[in-house]
Amino acid sequence: MTSPSHPTTPTADRELDIVVYGATGYVGGLIAGHLARHAPDGVRIALAGRSVGRLESVRAGLPARAADWPLVVADSDDAGSLATMAVRTRVVLSTVGPYARHGLPLVGVCAELGTDYVDLTGETLFVRDSIDRFEEAARESGARIVHSCGFDSVPSDLGVLLTADQVHEDGEGTLLETTLHVRRMKGGFSGGTLDSMRVQVDTVRGDRSRVRTAIDPYALSPDREAEPEPVGRIGQVWLERSADTGSWAAPFFMGTFNAQVVRRSNALAGWAYGRGMRYREVVDTGRKGAAPLKAMAMAAVMPALVTGFSTPGLRQVADRVLPSPGEGPSEKSRAAGEFAMEVHATTTTGARYVTTVSAPFDPGYDGTAVMIGEAALALVLDRPRLPDTAGVLTPATGLGEVYAARLVDQGFTIGTRRT
Repeated sequence: MTSPSHPTTPTADRELDIVVYGATGYVGGLIAGHLARHAPDGVRIALAGRSVGRLESVRAGLPARAADWPLVVADSDDAGSLATMAVRTRVVLSTVGPYARHGLPLVGVCAELGTDYVDLTGETLFVRDSIDRFEEAARESGARIVHSCGFDSVPSDLGVLLTADQVHEDGEGTLLETTLHVRRMKGGFSGGTLDSMRVQVDTVRGDRSRVRTAIDPYALSPDREAEPEPVGRIGQVWLERSADTGSWAAPFFMGTFNAQVVRRSNALAGWAYGRGMRYREVVDTGRKGAAPLKAMAMAAVMPALVTGFSTPGLRQVADRVLPSPGEGPSEKSRAAGEFAMEVHATTTTGARYVTTVSAPFDPGYDGTAVMIGEAALALVLDRPRLPDTAGVLTPATGLGEVYAARLVDQGFTIGTRRT
């Protein structure tokens, strides 16, 4: 393969462009497959994990063009191996979670060495710790630490960014009431996501002072004191008939974290979305028949999971019946997956907008593989067109509209209209 021309960056002369760390996991293998099929010729990719034998097995199952990808041995418990891996590459793509348990040392070495980093985390406390410990180092080295580049939280973060951009372009002020509606979602529930939830529950049980951080709508803000006080309790159980879509709706179980990411993006952008923006996420269940009952059941999902993970006896039952880390659905099941999300927003001038983010992919698996794979490729190939920034970032602030265009090229539908 011929080498592509890379823009001048502090890491442009490194041996590798992307290292997929955690390639032997279920999602890691899907991400490696996406890159093997869609990365341009000359992008230098390696697979990393603890076992050479398992890495060889993953590589053998990829398309032939991956046959010469290097294999890198690295372990989250061995800081030296993480640093050796990070200094070889321009971007580390990490799937090794739960991130609160395994992820901070890698973020730290990437921040120190100026290595860009992307992950799939949906863990508030991990991201907060990443900001507190490594924001300054990443800014000084020029590293972009871009968390949450999967279904957590790309559709939410890019959807609101593109809505705000269109509102600004039209001269219609800034955002006020802004709600993401999950209109359709079909796909498997990730064992890794559940394990991250277990770790967060265990963390707050061991340190009750962190409960407030975990549920704070502005937990990830760079300047918490400058934020408004939240209206209502985040994550509370409720049921409504949506004025936006006419559907019965309940809180989206991923909405707490996604909203924290969106609010961080707004703050990092100098509150460009609007100081008065009020953001939340709901899942629509329909207008007729059993729709209210479905909404009530959806509203109960997150409290039930938290109760199950935090209650002795119930925890053992939950661990037996729920998917484990590293497990995933069959290829046939994934092929039937899809998702469609809409951001409905009202502006300070009274204008109304809807932004659609949808894709014909299982959101937590194939869709997530596309999202994080394209995030890594954007950092390698599109850097001059990305937002000029460094530090602990979000998909919107670290990758922006260029990233959205990449996803469209991969089969996503992303667009904003005025209603």
